Amino acid sequence: MLKNITLVGFLFLLVTAIGCKQDPLPKPKAHLRLDYTQASYMGFESPCPFTFDFNGNTNVKVKPDCGITIDYPKMKATIYLTYKPVTNNIDNLLRDAQKLTYEHVIKADDIVELPFVNAKDKVYGMFYQVGGNAATNTQFYVTDSINHFVTGSVYFYAKPNFDSIMPAASYIKDDMQTLMETLRWR
Repeated sequence: MLKNITLVGFLFLLVTAIGCKQDPLPKPKAHLRLDYTQASYMGFESPCPFTFDFNGNTNVKVKPDCGITIDYPKMKATIYLTYKPVTNNIDNLLRDAQKLTYEHVIKADDIVELPFVNAKDKVYGMFYQVGGNAATNTQFYVTDSINHFVTGSVYFYAKPNFDSIMPAASYIKDDMQTLMETLRWR
């Protein structure tokens, strides 16, 4: 009988302990917070026939052919700039730049073209925003139509998944727009 009372008492305590918990509540939705340092732009003087402003939080490297890389080590991304002289080949250069952008149509949700005109400094071009899981989501080209032609594109060292890279892509897009808008010919 003592065993039954002890067993009943133990079961009573167990049920009381389990039954007194509060109802479980689902955790609220959260978002990954990615904070990037405020961009501080500085002028870039190179041996190439153009100058531009770039984000001082990056690493810039210049190749002998005026190919320039701007690395974002924390974001695992790089902006690639390519310079080509214009020698009666402006149509081919424009076609190649546009072809590079539109090769991403297969993976892109949309491509937004933003024309750029700086008549005072003779810098004309196009800025492309490629939506979706394309390999590059921001590209541009600029030219003076007579002597100089520069293309720029950003690549991330990760499988394209726009939802995941969107904060970094937005940050770098602003840097690319600044670069394009401040580019000047020498």
